[in-house]
Formats: sequence, structure tokens, C-alpha cells
Amino acid sequence: MTEKIPVLVTGGAGFIGSHAVLALHDNGWDVSVIDDLSTGFRFALPESVPLYEGDIADVALLNRIFEERKIRAIMHFAGSIIVPESVENPLKYYRNNTVKSQALIAAAVDAGIAHFIFSSTAATYGVPEVSPIREDARKAPINPYGMSKLMTECMLEDTSKAHPINYCALRYFNVAGADPQARTGQSTAGATHLIKVAVEAALGERSHVGVFGTDFDTPDGTGVRDYIHVSDLANAHLLALEALIAQPERSLTLNCGYGQGFSVLEVLDAVDRVTNRAIERRLEGRRAGDPAMLISDNSRIKEVLPWTPRFNDLPTIVEHALAWERRLKEIRG
Repeated sequence: MTEKIPVLVTGGAGFIGSHAVLALHDNGWDVSVIDDLSTGFRFALPESVPLYEGDIADVALLNRIFEERKIRAIMHFAGSIIVPESVENPLKYYRNNTVKSQALIAAAVDAGIAHFIFSSTAATYGVPEVSPIREDARKAPINPYGMSKLMTECMLEDTSKAHPINYCALRYFNVAGADPQARTGQSTAGATHLIKVAVEAALGERSHVGVFGTDFDTPDGTGVRDYIHVSDLANAHLLALEALIAQPERSLTLNCGYGQGFSVLEVLDAVDRVTNRAIERRLEGRRAGDPAMLISDNSRIKEVLPWTPRFNDLPTIVEHALAWERRLKEIRG
């Protein structure tokens, strides 16, 4: 039985972070959150979970949280995540994703925190030479978002060799869906996630869905991605934490995906079927920094963690995203 140590979740009021908080809370862990609420929401958290509103680079605040909550592990989600924006504003991404992560890691080391789970990304691979992508594939990011995350992975690897801290970097593929009980979901206005955009269009909140690139080297010419349900991803974080606690001398880097891909048009077809309406599609040019295909080889995560996806089904992912979108309209009145 794994000891359920106190955990601090950075960015815990955001999309993926709030699902990780729910997974920890539902399973009896002592969880606290730090979030500046720039893209997160208090309503995404259980009322009993302490929220410290502030910046992850505020070392004085971090030290106060570590002391008050007796923190022994960190799950780090805070950061900026929009690929095209990272191309337009690279320094924002190096500041938010790399410089502030350095401050957080340093504070964790100084406080003697032993375990660190990092929200990384398949964007670290760039344009893959082989698909599906294994963890040992060449890392060659084609945008500042991917590079900013890869730099943090490198910091964690080097830090773990020099200090008594182990880590797990989880490289996400395309995260979608929402909590099956509609307690939280993707809530950021103007979000760029395809399934989020599509269900907003299906509910009349957007006039259309842009299809960025129809000339990729894929079966229908649109980008192909490996979509993973956010609750399955949150469960992977919980299992990764248990693995770090069980073997403090070991660190891990794991892909998080289902190992299968759907094109943009296939996803929009699925949304049309689930909602029983046709979304308007506007064909547009490619966005900067978008590879044609990203599909995970997920054999390693299944080998080292007892991870069994529960929601590996595109219509289910769409249904949960749709239910959350309706719930969000109620919350916002």
C-alpha cells in the first residue's frame, strides 16, 4: 500500500491539473493547489482543497506552502500551452514553461521534496521520423512550446542526478474530454483544442471550426493526432506518483496516449454524429509549428505502470466534452 503523502499541484485549477486534483482527492490523497488563475478557475476544484493564488516562481509563497502543507511531492502543470502563440511569442513560453519551472525545481530541492511529476508533451519530438513514437525517439521540437518543455525535462534529469529527487515526465499527446461526472473540464475562453472548439460550435457558441491544413501527408490531408481522455491521463499521474514513491532511485519518462490516431475530419465527423448536427468547417492554411501526425507508442507506460485506460473511445470523449460544455454554460449563467 503506497503511503499517501501530501502533494502540491501547480496549475491545479486548469484543465488537466483540475482532473489530477480530482483523481488525488477521490483517492484520499492530501492535495493542495497553487494557481495564478490566469487560465484556471476556483470552481474546477473541490471546496475542501486548499488553493493558494499566486505564481510558481514566488519562492517565498512556495516555501510557505511547503511548510504549511508538509508537501512531499509536486505535480507540475502550470505553464503556457498554445503552439501557434509560442511561435509568435517565444519569450513568454521560455519564461512561463522553463524559467519558472527552474525556480520551482530549485525550491523543491531546497525544501527536500523527493518526488516531482512533470506535465510534458509530445511536441518534444517535433516531426517524428517513425510513427508510432517511442520515448527514445529523437527529440527535435519545431516550436518554442515543445522546446520549452524539453528544456524542463533536461533540468529534471540533471537535477535528479545531483540531488535526492526523482521525477516522472509524462509526454501528453492530445488531451480531450472532461470529467465523466461533469465536475470539471476545459473552461478557458478561446481554447484551441479541436474537440473543445468543435463542441462549442455544435452548441452554437462558435460559427464554425477552422481546419488548419488540408495538404498534410495523411490519408485525408488533415492532421492526425492521438486523443487521450483527460481522466485516463489524470489516473496516469496518480500511478506515476505511486511508482516514484515505491522506487525513489528511479525516474521515468512516459508517453501518454492510446496509440491510435484520428484526423481532424474524423474528429469532426464524430462530433457531428454525437450531436446529430453538421458543424460548418472552414478549410484554412497550416498553422506554424504543426506536424502532420503524432501518434504514441504507449507500450512503456503500460509496462511500468498498472495503467488501463477506461475511456479509449472517441465518441465517449466527445460526449464527456459536450456534457461539460453544457454544464459550463450553466455555471456561467
